[in-house]
Amino acid sequence: MIKIAWHPLYAHPLPEGHRFPMLKYELIPEQLLHEGTIVPQNLFSPERVSEDIILLSHKKAYWEQLRDLTLPAKEQRRIGFPLNAQLVERELIITQGTIDAAHFAIGNGIAFNVAGGTHHAGSNWGEGFCLLNDQAIAANYLLSKNLVNRILIIDLDVHQGNGTAEIFQHEQRVFTFSMHGDKNFPFKKEVSSLDVPLNDGVQDDEYLSALKINLKKAFERARPDFVFYLSGVDVLTTDKLGKLALSKTACKERDRIVLQACKDKKLPLQISMGGGYSADIKEIVDAHCNTYRLAFDLFG
Repeated sequence: MIKIAWHPLYAHPLPEGHRFPMLKYELIPEQLLHEGTIVPQNLFSPERVSEDIILLSHKKAYWEQLRDLTLPAKEQRRIGFPLNAQLVERELIITQGTIDAAHFAIGNGIAFNVAGGTHHAGSNWGEGFCLLNDQAIAANYLLSKNLVNRILIIDLDVHQGNGTAEIFQHEQRVFTFSMHGDKNFPFKKEVSSLDVPLNDGVQDDEYLSALKINLKKAFERARPDFVFYLSGVDVLTTDKLGKLALSKTACKERDRIVLQACKDKKLPLQISMGGGYSADIKEIVDAHCNTYRLAFDLFG
């Protein structure tokens, strides 16, 4: 059975002005249940990740400032909102959800986290609404437990996975592949194992062609036995922050290319949702739900 990490705290409201993007964390599982793509047994609620696992990826001083809510105001502004205990608790649960989903993927082929994709968090910083880097922490956890040997992280959110790139800059067992808007946030890019910067306004055919070419390169160079996928839907033409011009059909085809490749190669796959900022919440939810629908068609 395909397992999906979800927790009520995922939809905990951010401070005023940041609440709209949080709605999708309630609506995605509701929509999937309503349409019959999933049943309640597909969902599971993670606990909190432990400190020793966090410290496989993040510096002790940074984590303690998060934990104790003593992060300097300048660093909180870099994250994008003021810290509070519930937001830190939420991040701990999201991170454990990705770790748990990685375990389920090893057993079942694929697993999801409704939240996650917090790829802007580096080893000693938070940024862009990201406090802890869930997929980086999960990757280091798998390596530390000798559950896998080589990992490929496929990041197709419209923003570069700068934190992920920084965390793994000296780790040869993890290959980071980021295809993102060149002139979009973050404006100071890190160096991934394979970066594919895209010009503003890239449309369906150009995007999908670049993905096919570079995904092949990533698999050849990474030689993974496990894959993490960040499937942000901020590549849509309707997205307020994305600057690309993909249709929902092309976004679904993007996911199909990644999921089919992992299935063909018999590679376990964990998927975190990443960003999505279209003005109409229905566009965000439907595009994310397409990823699940594809997974259940291919792996269910």
